[in-house]
Amino acid sequence: MNTKFEAGINIAIKIPKSKYEKTVAFYKDILKLEVEEKLIDNPTVSRTHEVKFGNNIVWLDCVDNYTHSETWLQLTVPNVDEATSYLKSNGVETCDEIEELPENMHWIMDPAGTVFNLQQN
Repeated sequence: MNTKFEAGINIAIKIPKSKYEKTVAFYKDILKLEVEEKLIDNPTVSRTHEVKFGNNIVWLDCVDNYTHSETWLQLTVPNVDEATSYLKSNGVETCDEIEELPENMHWIMDPAGTVFNLQQN
């Protein structure tokens, strides 16, 4: 199996609603990074802000039902089906129920619970 996993440019920080405004202000007003609110239609994310973070994009996602923040990362692969089969053969199952995704993408987690979005590059 020659599946090559690469880091994607997207990083999502899932932020509890009670801490969202202060977190956006931190990135915008204190760090002085480029921050822009984007429209989102997602059943689990009520608001999102895009933050230019060097060559990456940090998505500040407001989640109404979280009690603590989580950082989610993007992985890209040439072939999602092959990568998914490889991961399953190594005991890593998809967990697509955690948030709605377009087809041909999957959520996976490392043993510590870090969430990764697996998609084609």
